Amino acid sequence: MLADALGRPLRFIVTAGQVGDVTQAPALLEAQAGDAVLADKAYDSNALRALIAGMGAEAVIPSNRTRKIIIPHDAGLYKHRNRIERCFNRLKHFRRFATRYDRRTVHFTGFVHLAAALIWLP
Repeated sequence: MLADALGRPLRFIVTAGQVGDVTQAPALLEAQAGDAVLADKAYDSNALRALIAGMGAEAVIPSNRTRKIIIPHDAGLYKHRNRIERCFNRLKHFRRFATRYDRRTVHFTGFVHLAAALIWLP
């Protein structure tokens, strides 16, 4: 999921449970603009960092502990990453989202669109 600076959902892609999140990051960031991209250690890859640099943004991603050369990140800016977690928390208030009752991806995706629209309302 991609969220804005206020923690409101912008884009999301539903994948299978075993698919890594970093594989969907380029599709989520396509045609986006911003000063920084905040992500957790799961998104630490050279390809994603190059994509973010190509956008003209700063990659605020802590280095994975298996990385031989640690890449520093702005710890003060990284503290704002909790906004995506708060976005997921607001979506989980919808029981249908939290428990994933829908078997078909198209039905679940439709409900996520509805829930995301309700989150945007003041």
